[in-house]
Amino acid sequence: MNKIILRGRKVVGGCSEGEALVTRDTISGWGGINPQNGKIIELRHELYNQSFKDKVLVFPGAKGSSGWSAFFHAARLAGAAPKAMIYNITTSKSALGAVVTHAPTVTDLEQDPLDIIETGDWVKVDADNGIVEITKRQGNQRSSSSEDIKEQVSH
Repeated sequence: MNKIILRGRKVVGGCSEGEALVTRDTISGWGGINPQNGKIIELRHELYNQSFKDKVLVFPGAKGSSGWSAFFHAARLAGAAPKAMIYNITTSKSALGAVVTHAPTVTDLEQDPLDIIETGDWVKVDADNGIVEITKRQGNQRSSSSEDIKEQVSH
């Protein structure tokens, strides 16, 4: 099976893996998620009514108020937090949200994870080492060419 390896920067340490839930929409904490079940409740969001509970959440970054981290903290307390997070744009909201969620989190990857990872892919986040390992779900077609920065490892 082919694995795709991306390297980035640790935000919150740890190692976790799970099924990816990917969105190109930024996520709002206050008014955008239900912290009791991890569902996106923002009506126009592409993940509306889907839960990030026990998923590896891959998203561009946070939007909205400073209440973002409080809602993600509440999701952790309710047992509805993501297993890990990968995002592109670091703000105080997204960084603090990662800290209070206690989810291994990486950013600043060598390639845009939104171009590589698809919902349903199996993703391992080793934040301590800044490594994201992606196993493509059968039927997901995004892959790398030999010119890409990421490396593929066959197992």
